[in-house]
Amino acid sequence: MNSVLKMGNIPGTMFSMEKMGGAVGEEFLDKVYYITNGIMLAQIREITGIDGTTLQNWVKRGWVSNPKNKMYDKEQLSRILIINMMRDTMQLSRIVYLMTYINGTSEEDKIIKESVLYDMICRVILGIFDERSSGLNDIDKVIDSVLKDYEETVSGALKRVKNGIRVIVITYYSAMIKASADDILDSLGADTKRKR
Repeated sequence: MNSVLKMGNIPGTMFSMEKMGGAVGEEFLDKVYYITNGIMLAQIREITGIDGTTLQNWVKRGWVSNPKNKMYDKEQLSRILIINMMRDTMQLSRIVYLMTYINGTSEEDKIIKESVLYDMICRVILGIFDERSSGLNDIDKVIDSVLKDYEETVSGALKRVKNGIRVIVITYYSAMIKASADDILDSLGADTKRKR
């Protein structure tokens, strides 16, 4: 399967890994926030390809916290990227459940910063796309390697993070398979007005 799927864009974004110098995860976030502590909705739209109405709806529903002075911070962008990675193949209600499973509903519940979670997800994705990897067959080994230095803040936190990353990566992988199948179908003359 690895030969069919290729890592092209930074997970959750419209940006090419190659054009960003191979930056993913926290390295990519650091590039985005190098000069500023916040970015505007228009910039998030450019990064993710998500329309402004959808993003505002996510804020209204509480899936993403309210921006401060119309600016989104690194943690908010990370959450948006994680949701965006899964939304082609998973219902939003299930994505929200998963995000709540990992980090609860309030700041006091959080067991991991969303930027750190996003970085770990990207590292796992890169690990299963490594040419020496057997793809999803190696997911647990790769997750264990990425989480080797994770320290629990509460009992059971490691299990929640592992389960969450496993679901997110498998969902993202399935979205890539779906996109690959759509590309093949399009090349056969299918309707090209589909949404991604």
